[in-house]
Amino acid sequence: MFSVIACIRNDHDWRLIAVAAIVCLAGSVATMLLLMRAQRSAGSQRRHWTIACAFASGVGIWSTHFIAMLAYDGGIPIAYDIRGTTLSVLVAISASWIAFTVALAGTFRYAFAVGGLLLGLGIAAMHFTGMRAVETQGQVTFDFASTVTAVIVGALIAGVALHMFRTLRGVRRLVVSTVLLVFAICAMHFKSMSGVSLVPDPSVAAADAFDPAWLAGGVIAASTTLILMAFGALFLDRHLTDLRGLVNASLEGMMIVRGDEIVDVNERFADLCGRTSTELAKRNLTELFVQDRERPAERRAFGGSCELELLHADGRRIPVEYVCRTIEYRGRECDVIFVRDLSQRKEAERTIEHLAHHDALTDLSNRSSFDRRMAQAIAVARARDEPLAVLCLDLDRFKAVNDIFGHCEGDRILRKVSDILRKACGEGDTIARLGGDEFAIIQPSAGQPEAARQLSERILRLFAEEMDTSRDPMAVGVSIGVAIYPADGMTADRLCNNADTALYRAKRSGKGVACFFDAEMDTAVRTRRQMENDLRHAVVRRQLFLEYQPLVDVRDDRVVGYEALLRWRHPDRGLVSPGVFIPIAEESGSIIQIGEWVLEQACLEAVRWNEPLAISVNISPVQFLLPNLFDQIEGILRRTGLEPRRLELEITEAALIHNRDDVLATLVRLRLLGVRIVMDDFGTGHSSLSNLQTFPFDKLKIDCSFTAALDKDPAAHAIIRAIIALGQSLNLPVVTEGVETERQKQIIVDEGCRQIQGFLSGRPGRAPSSSHSAQDRPKRIEA
Repeated sequence: MFSVIACIRNDHDWRLIAVAAIVCLAGSVATMLLLMRAQRSAGSQRRHWTIACAFASGVGIWSTHFIAMLAYDGGIPIAYDIRGTTLSVLVAISASWIAFTVALAGTFRYAFAVGGLLLGLGIAAMHFTGMRAVETQGQVTFDFASTVTAVIVGALIAGVALHMFRTLRGVRRLVVSTVLLVFAICAMHFKSMSGVSLVPDPSVAAADAFDPAWLAGGVIAASTTLILMAFGALFLDRHLTDLRGLVNASLEGMMIVRGDEIVDVNERFADLCGRTSTELAKRNLTELFVQDRERPAERRAFGGSCELELLHADGRRIPVEYVCRTIEYRGRECDVIFVRDLSQRKEAERTIEHLAHHDALTDLSNRSSFDRRMAQAIAVARARDEPLAVLCLDLDRFKAVNDIFGHCEGDRILRKVSDILRKACGEGDTIARLGGDEFAIIQPSAGQPEAARQLSERILRLFAEEMDTSRDPMAVGVSIGVAIYPADGMTADRLCNNADTALYRAKRSGKGVACFFDAEMDTAVRTRRQMENDLRHAVVRRQLFLEYQPLVDVRDDRVVGYEALLRWRHPDRGLVSPGVFIPIAEESGSIIQIGEWVLEQACLEAVRWNEPLAISVNISPVQFLLPNLFDQIEGILRRTGLEPRRLELEITEAALIHNRDDVLATLVRLRLLGVRIVMDDFGTGHSSLSNLQTFPFDKLKIDCSFTAALDKDPAAHAIIRAIIALGQSLNLPVVTEGVETERQKQIIVDEGCRQIQGFLSGRPGRAPSSSHSAQDRPKRIEA
């Protein structure tokens, strides 16, 4: 340390030392600022800034070294070799570039420290290369210990300088790393110079070299200029980069145009075009936009916005919004054009348009699209005088599959069905999902109805192949109804209604078939469907009423109860037979509402009687599908105030066929409540004896079909005798229905039956409480 101080004090010119220190400090500050800029960059920009940083560092190190050497006075005149001096500056720049590249490219923690060590070694390499360029009449000798110490100390301090550059933040980062780099350069130079000795030797001849005075001025001028240029570059880059970054940060493409020639573009516009800024420079604006519209130049004259199509480098057309404004740029009037990419908006509009006319699940046409296409197809068929087929399709078993396996499997089935229909239909056919499991097809073809028949056969065949209900529990079938324009209708509504009517007949005829509309055959179907619709409103419109038929004990001809019988007075058809409308109500499901109404009205009527006679009400097998049937009956008894023991519910064996366990559980709860259970139409079912064994009914009713044949058919007589005997053995009361003659009554009484019901004992009539009070009503019925 003292040798270094003595070297500086005794062997150097203080004025030039001060200049060297200033140059070293300025070069180090420029180096760190450029290194910061390079660290923030990426790709090619980082490479460019790394080169600039290496250039500033190398020139700063080299300038410091040679200004300090010019300040050195070894007692012998010194000059410098041209080639060696030039080589030394190249060594300084190259070493700096290697060091900074290693530091910036390294991914490990001490990458900058390693780069600093390389920079320190580069300083030493430059120093000794520069010393080799010294020309003097003497020998230049180095002290080994001082030289090694100088190299080690300089490398270590340079390593610490770049390590601090990496770890510190803010102003401290710049100050600490700059000061340490100055120390590394100075320590290396002056420690090494403290061990240098110049030994005069007249035998050594001086070669061509720089004159020290000229070299001093040149080095100072060059270093000052280069360092100032580095600072200037940083300043301009800072401001220009911020402005450029602001322009490039815009989400809209922007370009500057003079006339029709592109002057400059931002990165967003270059990305939209699929080209680089260099490729776009000086190109004609009209080359970038589709030419089948008005020229952009003509649009710019209006100063407004419009929509154009931009040509991408790969040939694609990109919809854009085009806005133009006039500005002054580089001293000349130019147009600044903003281009906004409309691809996502256009795609969203297309998606919304598609969803508005297509089913979201199957991607088939929806109902609104089907109606529009139907109107168009009829208009075309009318203009060409050609037929047109409309097919209505409904899936069989889909509701059961959807309920059992869930909506996800139901959705999968619907998508599979849509694929089958696409495979079966032709290119010109329209397939639509109208809702739920309902589909429709429009088939324009001159070959109708044969084309529709072939299409129906293809659909049924594909369903049979891909939806095997015998092996796949989730498979569904399809029923098809077909109507042909103009034979089956001239309007869309009439065609669709007739196709729907044909579909209804297809489902009633066994499902899994295709039926064409037939005016004569479908009249009954249309009537039935109309009755279905009317039945749904019959309760609200008060078209239903009850009649009551007495049950008589033959031993004393005493009325022991009444059966409530449902009647329907239709406003157009008059009195409709229960044998006609009750099956329709059961099939359509309206029996649920009607059955509840019948039960409540019958209970209300029974409450008005003074005598606690029984009231019998028929319960449909469909009503047992209700999980809350017991709660419904219990609620009606509670609301009406009827004692449960007075209510007799008549059921048929059909109620026990489906969900047998659930039905029996409901019957047990009703019996525990006090309600009496009667098996109606006994003997006509499939398993009467087993049903009696499973559940002890309170009463049996012999079906009227056996009573009607009693006089003529010995087998019917035998069946009645067996049922009465069975009831007596099980201690169950037996009622014989349909007794209309004295002969029938006598036979039944002789067989031991105690209760009868039929025209002989009383026809169905008005409510017992309507014309006479219960106490005025006769207790005995005369024959």
